[in-house]
Amino acid sequence: MSSATDNQPPAKKQRTCPVDFSSGFYVNSVKSDVRQAIINGKANACPMGIRLAWHASGTYDKTDGTGGSDGSTMRFAPEKDHDANAGLNIARDLLKSVKAKRPEVSNADIWALAGKFSVEFSGGPTIDVRMGRTDKPNGSYCPPDGRLPDAAQGAQHLRDVFYRQGFNDQEIVCLSGAHTMGRCHRTRSGFDGPWTQDPLKFDNQYFKNLFYMNWKPRKWDGPLQYEDDSGKYMMLPTDYALMTDEKFKPWVEKYANDEKLFFNHFAKVFAKLLSNGCPAVCIPPATDDSEVGKTEPSASATFREHCMHGSLEHAIKALENGADPGALEANSGRTGLMKAAFWGHDHVVKYCLSDLKVSVDDQDVDGDTALHDAAKFGHMGVIKLLVDGGASTSIKNKKQQTPKEVATEYDQKEATDFLSKL
Repeated sequence: MSSATDNQPPAKKQRTCPVDFSSGFYVNSVKSDVRQAIINGKANACPMGIRLAWHASGTYDKTDGTGGSDGSTMRFAPEKDHDANAGLNIARDLLKSVKAKRPEVSNADIWALAGKFSVEFSGGPTIDVRMGRTDKPNGSYCPPDGRLPDAAQGAQHLRDVFYRQGFNDQEIVCLSGAHTMGRCHRTRSGFDGPWTQDPLKFDNQYFKNLFYMNWKPRKWDGPLQYEDDSGKYMMLPTDYALMTDEKFKPWVEKYANDEKLFFNHFAKVFAKLLSNGCPAVCIPPATDDSEVGKTEPSASATFREHCMHGSLEHAIKALENGADPGALEANSGRTGLMKAAFWGHDHVVKYCLSDLKVSVDDQDVDGDTALHDAAKFGHMGVIKLLVDGGASTSIKNKKQQTPKEVATEYDQKEATDFLSKL
């Protein structure tokens, strides 16, 4: 009698996106977990994500190598109780869900990635953050209080703080541009109000407001801060110092008039901030300013983008411009077929399979195939196209789930029943 495997077809070879813990692939695999933690039905905590990453990193001292984001020492007293870190327990708690799901990732890396993705989720430039930080075991490694900027101070204080970390005047002004996100809360810092018209959007509005609006001391019972003529927006003394210092002010003007320049510079300097004092594997290579923060997509990236949105006409134009329909996305290992399957675009999936003959069983950084994606959301038209196109129903993702098991987890009964019969 023949064995149960004699009549089975030979196993198909599928491309599996390699996972290197320190690579962009793994970095991007954490992206959705961070998004779920900080952007949800209860809050958009991107401003706080940026602040957490900043405050965890801004304690670095280049003279002795202490401080910085390596170690995530803000988990412990006395650092967690420093006045400058008031309220950041909320951000740390929000990100505990990421740690629970990714126990192999350090808190230090999660916090740095929260800063990176918070900028990107809010419309800012891509930040080159690399993993490899570790977590210190206790509070004996905490840096001393007073290393973060005191918002009530002036230009010389800014230089004292940021020169200690290895930044120059241009970088000081650029980093200040992160104030385009969020607002001050009197219960935490003593200051009150937003810097910009849209505190959840990363743009150069902070510099526009600072340079072009008229600022005057606010008359109130709180500490010195500045307000515009309408009284809607505020600036801190450290912000106002950028306009009164002859070396800082030209950069305020440049960034107010050129958002692209600001984005290019911010991508570089924020990556530097987040990697100061970290292991060498975390430090991005030196990059020419003209290349930093560039978001000009390749033809293949454009193809994947249009597949994701179901725009077949534009996807075909990208192919005419040299796109590789089977190219893997640099960070996620995903293809145009996967993106179309995820969003249920039957016509794009059909075109990719029948006209382009793309590989149907490629796996992304999470081990998911296009069939896993379609099964998750119960896209029956896509599921049938993929199966007819030869998609394997037995490939398991990193969670050791087949497409049918994914469909079951997400309560997609029709998809579960269909896949169970194959």
